[in-house]
Amino acid sequence: MPEPPTRPLHRWDVSPRRAIGIQRELAARVERIPPPGFAPRVVAGLDAAFPRGGATCVAAAVAWRVPDRKVVEESVVRAPLRFPYIPGLLSFREAPALLEALDRLRTPVDALLVDGQGLAHPRRFGLACHLGLLADLPAVGAAKSRLIGEHAEAGPHRGNRVPLRHRGERIGTVLRTRDRVRPLFVSIGHRVDLSVAERLVLACGIGFRLPEPVRLADLLVARARRDGP
Repeated sequence: MPEPPTRPLHRWDVSPRRAIGIQRELAARVERIPPPGFAPRVVAGLDAAFPRGGATCVAAAVAWRVPDRKVVEESVVRAPLRFPYIPGLLSFREAPALLEALDRLRTPVDALLVDGQGLAHPRRFGLACHLGLLADLPAVGAAKSRLIGEHAEAGPHRGNRVPLRHRGERIGTVLRTRDRVRPLFVSIGHRVDLSVAERLVLACGIGFRLPEPVRLADLLVARARRDGP
């Protein structure tokens, strides 16, 4: 059996104070440029949620082929929660289960699309950064809501965008992915630049607000929550 693609860089059973320290340490390792000739063919969409009771995390990974817009493979896992809910430290709750779902995919993937923040995070190390760094894969954060930053109103049509800024720094893009539907907050996770991140989100759209790999992962998670163990 091949070794899983993820690699441990730290423990998960840490205090909130130590978790913040880990974020600050690892943020310096995030790469903000794509690999030469980066043209992903298979993208993994990742999403997670917490069933009622709060003892587990349900995570899904969907391998989706970009050229023909087809699902290649799916995986869903339930994992025990190891970390409390603390704003800004979401990756310590979600990442272990998401990495397990990703590791269960037999299909090699070229990039990750994450329902969450990347650099658009107070310490510039959101969920997409954490997952991209641990999986050693290009990663993009495509969040449904804003965590930090200020922005103008994006135009009403698909592809319209405006910068998301925080303390004078460009941290992402507010991107309209469907006409007259609320935009997404797109940011660098790892080994991409912002223009590549924007293009990948749009390339994975098929008419819904969310990129299709993420939307399908979201549906898998919702079904798993509804059906139970």
